[in-house]
Amino acid sequence: MASTEGLVPITRRFLASYYDKYPFASLPDDVSRLSSEIRSMTSDLLKDSPPRSQDEEEIVLLKEAEGEPPHKIDENMWKNREHMEEILFLLDKSRCPPALQNDSELASVFSILKDKFQKTLNALQAFQAMNSDRIFNTVMTYMPQDFRGTLIRKQKERSERNKQAEVDALVNSGGSIRDQYALLWRQQMDRRRQLAQLGLATGVYKTLVKYLVGVPQVLLDFIRQINDDDGPMEEQRQRYGPPLYSLTVMVLLIRLFISLAWGRFEAIKLTRDQVAVLEQAVDVYTNEFERFLSFISEVFANSPFFISAEAVGALGSRNNDDYKEINIPAGKIHEVSLSVESVNSYIAWDFSLTQGKMNMPMSRCFRNLKCDRGQGRLMTGKLVQIPSVLSPRIMPSVDIGFSVECTDPSGQKALILPYRRYESDQGNFSTCISGNYKFIWDNSYSAFFKKVLRYKVDCIPPVVEPVQSAGETDA
Repeated sequence: MASTEGLVPITRRFLASYYDKYPFASLPDDVSRLSSEIRSMTSDLLKDSPPRSQDEEEIVLLKEAEGEPPHKIDENMWKNREHMEEILFLLDKSRCPPALQNDSELASVFSILKDKFQKTLNALQAFQAMNSDRIFNTVMTYMPQDFRGTLIRKQKERSERNKQAEVDALVNSGGSIRDQYALLWRQQMDRRRQLAQLGLATGVYKTLVKYLVGVPQVLLDFIRQINDDDGPMEEQRQRYGPPLYSLTVMVLLIRLFISLAWGRFEAIKLTRDQVAVLEQAVDVYTNEFERFLSFISEVFANSPFFISAEAVGALGSRNNDDYKEINIPAGKIHEVSLSVESVNSYIAWDFSLTQGKMNMPMSRCFRNLKCDRGQGRLMTGKLVQIPSVLSPRIMPSVDIGFSVECTDPSGQKALILPYRRYESDQGNFSTCISGNYKFIWDNSYSAFFKKVLRYKVDCIPPVVEPVQSAGETDA
């Protein structure tokens, strides 16, 4: 089990600095030029032969071509895969128009195009499988290497078998390629929800996580937040999304043109110029898409899941409106109270002194406190200390006292984090009692110097699952 001591999940600001090292060379102008030419050729076909009301697939494709590509990177990957499979389906000899099969020169051209798409599709499938395995295996290195990790692995294997059975059943019942990929994307979203449930200890993982004492909270934090709409991956979408979006549009237009041409082949023959443009478009698309896959594979392979708290501080990730700054005079304290109504709420803090620090190296400390059964229970009204494991640290000459305590509704107190002096600190824990949680920054020991504190405290309530009806429970 890899150690997560002193680590925090990757942040969007960190990814921005990381991606600066991996600039993607712009797509050639041929991508936009050929996409425009294919679109124009498609318009010419429709001008002479508009789609009929019964041509549902053509209508759906036309609407898709008028819209925007998906925003998520992985959804674009699935859309490209879907379009390539549909194109391969159209280019199969048994589905090519008879007139085209009788033209050996033209048939040879489309056979070459088919081979190019098959090669690119194979590369995409390999990329998706490798990336999925990398993420899961990396997560598993932070899991306890005993029965707990085995439970998670078996759960994944069972889930994947069930998902594959769903796909097989759809194929065997005559489902279309579009239907298959709609199902595959729903399954992908199910995987995301399962990750989020593991991070929040809800849903199907609720009972399982009950037995996962020892799973690092930083890992649960990572899998809970990684796919948030405005989370770390949004930086990836903004950085590398635009070229991928252009390729998604390009392959959709190629598929649309071939589909329309096949339906009108007897009435409207393809010209040599149209075939030449199509050849160029397929050549540029497959080369550029494989280049993008190769590039993004390297980016993903080297991107960490966790970074040190020092790295977060060095990037200035806390300079945002969520943080507050306050002067604490010498001899004074500053308190912040959070009223927490629900057990298993998630409380986190992050603070540092922004003035008066000496140029002395110091490692910041990130702790993962867990309120286990028997710890933090209120007994006979006394102050009960919840122990925490702290990394050895060099105490700087400029610091501030910090502690966390809780007062329950009956007035009894529990010490969540004992008093200690820090230059900066991050921490989190799950509440085991409701009540008033007080964060105390203490500068009372200082006779002369004020402290300028920049801080943030958060409380996230537990996710409440909807109550199932008897029918839903049976199902």
